[in-house]
Amino acid sequence: MKIGNIKIDTPVFLAPMAGYTDYPFRVLCKRSGAGVVYSEFVSADGIIRENIRTLEMIHFKEEERPIGIQIFGNAPDVMATATRYINKNFSPDIIDINYGCPVPKVTKKGGGSAALKDLCLMDDITQAVVEAADETPVTVKMRAGWDLNSIIIEEAGPRIENFGVKAITLHPRTTTQKYNGKANWDLIKILKQSISIPVIGNGDIKNIDDIKRMFDYTSCDGVMIARAAQGNPWIFDQAKALFKKNYSPNKITLKSISTMCEEHLDLLIKERGNTTGMNLMRKHFSNYLKGFPKASIYRQKLVTAETLENMRAELIKFKIYADEFVSNN
Repeated sequence: MKIGNIKIDTPVFLAPMAGYTDYPFRVLCKRSGAGVVYSEFVSADGIIRENIRTLEMIHFKEEERPIGIQIFGNAPDVMATATRYINKNFSPDIIDINYGCPVPKVTKKGGGSAALKDLCLMDDITQAVVEAADETPVTVKMRAGWDLNSIIIEEAGPRIENFGVKAITLHPRTTTQKYNGKANWDLIKILKQSISIPVIGNGDIKNIDDIKRMFDYTSCDGVMIARAAQGNPWIFDQAKALFKKNYSPNKITLKSISTMCEEHLDLLIKERGNTTGMNLMRKHFSNYLKGFPKASIYRQKLVTAETLENMRAELIKFKIYADEFVSNN
């Protein structure tokens, strides 16, 4: 699969997720086999104001490539200025436009999926970003429409393609659905039939079987994984077996989980410092530690550890338990 001139070995993508796809999480997913990783979505206004926290969110390292930076906003000129700033200062492989976020604090200001209600505004933003991006491929992540009475993908897809966008990711729910109900994969199939650029499917991917079903059912070119990757970077390693002959994914064991937890904590501490790093790690412990005997006990101790020393001590106890569990089974 290619997006513009970017060759992608495994067409399984890590979705941009607010509060999750920071550098530590992205790099762990990349090492596990993600074909492309995306930053958290960032405000175009924040970029051109050079807001420190916003710029920190799109900082990345060479081992993450190919990587996409996702931006949102409601003004074509601001989106274009932010695109030029990103290109000049960060040089990502892909710039992605967010037309999918359903969160009211974003849509009330005209950002995210609010553009689905105004295709002329979507045209203007898309054209502005593509022109400002120069040779950097621009992609779009979008929803199917604002509500079930305004599904716009058959019209919006070709319009976006005509402006020079190199791929479209579709989450086939509407804005009003948010994350409720079932993602309608038929809409991914319809979009694929409506345009010639790559289509990346997203929504209701829970495991490796879902990835295969989405490819088979929709004929999409790639699949984007969001919540299924939380606490499970190994899903990208498993996905490799769909595309590489004779490839055997690593078996997920308690030992590999304990090792991943340690690596994740170390990365967060190095990037964000002791206090912020350990506080951010709490949600990841909740995702990693589930589905095995005594999971709730170790999860509770790690999530509630009051100091970094306590957290590391509890993690050592979990690693010992993991080693013993492997030995006994």
